[in-house]
Amino acid sequence: MMIIALFAGLLVLVLVGFPIILAIGTTGLVGIILVPTLAPALFPQKMFAMLDSFSLLALPYFILAGAMMSEGGLSKILVNFAQTLVGHIRGSLGHTVVVSCTAMANVSGSSAAEAAAIGQVMAPAMARAGYKPGLSAAIIATSATIGPIIPPSMTMIVYGAMTGVSVGGLFIAGLLPGLAMAAALMTVIFAMSYLPAFPELRVTLPRASVRDILRATGRAWAALLAPGIILGGIFSGIFTATEAGIVAVVYSFLASYFFYRTLKLADLPAIFLDAAITTTLVVGIIAVAGSMSYLLAYLDFNQAMLGFIRRISDNGTVVLLTLLAIMFTLCMFLESLAVLIILVPVISYVGNAFAIDPLQLGIVMVMSTQIGATTPPVAVLLFIGTSVCKTSYSEAVKYCWPFVFTLVAVMLLLVFVPPLTTLLPRMAGLGQ
Repeated sequence: MMIIALFAGLLVLVLVGFPIILAIGTTGLVGIILVPTLAPALFPQKMFAMLDSFSLLALPYFILAGAMMSEGGLSKILVNFAQTLVGHIRGSLGHTVVVSCTAMANVSGSSAAEAAAIGQVMAPAMARAGYKPGLSAAIIATSATIGPIIPPSMTMIVYGAMTGVSVGGLFIAGLLPGLAMAAALMTVIFAMSYLPAFPELRVTLPRASVRDILRATGRAWAALLAPGIILGGIFSGIFTATEAGIVAVVYSFLASYFFYRTLKLADLPAIFLDAAITTTLVVGIIAVAGSMSYLLAYLDFNQAMLGFIRRISDNGTVVLLTLLAIMFTLCMFLESLAVLIILVPVISYVGNAFAIDPLQLGIVMVMSTQIGATTPPVAVLLFIGTSVCKTSYSEAVKYCWPFVFTLVAVMLLLVFVPPLTTLLPRMAGLGQ
């Protein structure tokens, strides 16, 4: 009953408008106070214990690297590069959004940042081409889910820090799933271009010449090289995934300041401040969720969940689908990162009990949080999409479903075909 009361209290606080960090913190603190055998001092102690992780040191560096590249106008450069590659295909601007988000994922690691950065560039162009604002918002929001799947990924860093799973392994494991998501979304956009209801998707741009493609590539290569340096360094053992964050910051500064010359030294204080604020918000959620996770573990939530799932099935695939359903449903109503942090201990516990590959489990769980962030009623990415496209939430929801179902299909493919997530890490010697 105590566990049910905790989740009910958390949901009520969120629904009445509490910021997610206060909702989780209040629920965790009150819960610890109400348990007679626990001391209130455990609340701050477990908060600090949650943050005592070497892997989490990479978080502020990757946030800072993404802020530098974004401030340096990288989104416009990547959009231009994407447009030269796919602008001539039916669904031209929709494909450009998907490819831009895939390229931007190499430096941002955040779906929200990606939706805002690419959306600000593409929304006006899509409006001029006659795209329905709701359709534009849906494409931008669902394409942004690729951000935390293709490395580097802040969500994967958090997951790895909390479970002990190799962050470098998670990074490499996300490559094929991220590309699969991009291909699936582009397939849907292309198919929709043949429907009478979407004449705007039939509008294409002239095919870019070889010279145009080479010029765009020459402009974008410094940004596109970032993941190669990061993953190459991890793969070769030159630096760890945590140290890769520092490398990413140095590379982002060099690329933005010396190569693109779009970053000024006067911009750095604002960039540092913005990155510090973002880091504080993310770390704050991790800390309070850590105390909440401890309370749930103390109340034997892990064992209760394991027993509940064993009553459903002993088949690992069915168990994984059940965990996905729980995670996906919760992310439809609550902030996805907070849900992931709270449930990571029980997810890892159940996954180990059923011998589910930890890399496969990590990737599909991260993906479920992102798809949940595009699914009503609480769809953070859709809200960002509606903001940049200047349309209503209900209008965006109307057009989001084909893309959401497509992403769910890709996620299910990863469940039934584990090598899509485990093959590359094992080749790199980072399998679990």
